[in-house]
Parts: sequence; C-alpha cells; structure tokens
Amino acid sequence: MLAPDAHPLLPADLIACHECDLLQREPALAPGETARCTRCGALLARNPPDSIDRSLALACTAAVLYLIANLYPLVGLEMQGRRVEVTLAGALHILWHDGMGPVAMLVGVTALLFPVLELLMILAVLVPLRLGRASPRLAPFFRLVRSVQPWGMVEVFLLGMLVSLVKLSHLATVILGTAFWAMAALIVVLTLAGRAFDPRLLWQAPTQTSAEAP
Repeated sequence: MLAPDAHPLLPADLIACHECDLLQREPALAPGETARCTRCGALLARNPPDSIDRSLALACTAAVLYLIANLYPLVGLEMQGRRVEVTLAGALHILWHDGMGPVAMLVGVTALLFPVLELLMILAVLVPLRLGRASPRLAPFFRLVRSVQPWGMVEVFLLGMLVSLVKLSHLATVILGTAFWAMAALIVVLTLAGRAFDPRLLWQAPTQTSAEAP
C-alpha cells in the first residue's frame, strides 16, 4: 500500500538513499538482514528479527528501570561513620533551595521529564503496532519521538555526576546507589530498543481481504 504522500508513478518498493539520494528498489529482507546503497554503501533498511516484540519488551524494561531510578537512592557519601544518601528528586530539591534554580530545572527537564516523555511516546507507537493496528498516522508520533530523544541527556547527567564524585572521593567514601545503576541500564536499554525497532512497520498498514459471494 502506498503512503498517502507517495508519488503515484513510482513503484511502492522504490526508496531513496538518505546520503546520496540514489533511487533504487528495496529488496526483500529476511529477519536479521540489511540493505545498503549500491552507490555509497549507506544503510537503506534493515529487518530486525521480532522487531515489535523485542522493542516493546525493551520499552517496558526501560519503564521499570525509570521507576527504580526515581525511587531508590542515586548516590551516597559515608564519612566518619555517617552515611548520607540522596535520590534524584531529593538532589533537585536541594539544588532549588540552595539558590540554583536554573540548574535544578535543567537537570529535571533533561533527566526526568524528557526520558519519561520518550518512553510514553515509544509505548504509544509500539502498543498499536503490537495489537495489529498499524497505521501511517503513527508516523508523525514517531517523528516526535525522534525529536525528543536528543533532549533526554541522562548519560550527560551521569557523566557530570561521576566527575563530581571523583573529586569528592578523597574526602568521603562514595557509594553508587541502586538508582545510579538503573539509570546506566536505562541508557543501554533505550539504545537497544531503538535498534530493535523497524520504522518501516509504521507504513505497512494491515491488508484486509474480503471474500466474494459466489
């Protein structure tokens, strides 16, 4: 089935390379195979095995990891027999009350808000596909997911926190909490979910056949 904005004179399996714009026919791909441009070698398409099931399972895993990352302590410091632990929400609260409101807002948006928005939008795309309701109308939603992804800077937040903890390591014993490892795993799982998903499924609307009466 042609997409609504497809050219009526072009074959449905004709695709353009994103790198050199060469028009070529997309071959039938077996699970696990990829297609590359015949001119520049850029990746044209791939067919991940069990794309929807794997992506949905990874997205649900990411949702669980996100909850763990926000419920359990992120990091702790132990000095002279005293131990202090803080959650991500607690760290934002401390930053806000210490007069660093812009920093607290920036961390909250990039480490809390955008990751959960990305997860919700991924699930909003995958659940209808899993239920057999593939529709080209999901494509704008998928583009919105792609536009939100660069703003979810969890890895930058973790890297900055690690640098600060290294500088504090000579003053106290640094204890990485459960939430820290959950956030690190969240980055990996979201990356794997993106690689497991085949965007072409958004344009493959289910075909409906009707039997003719004799």
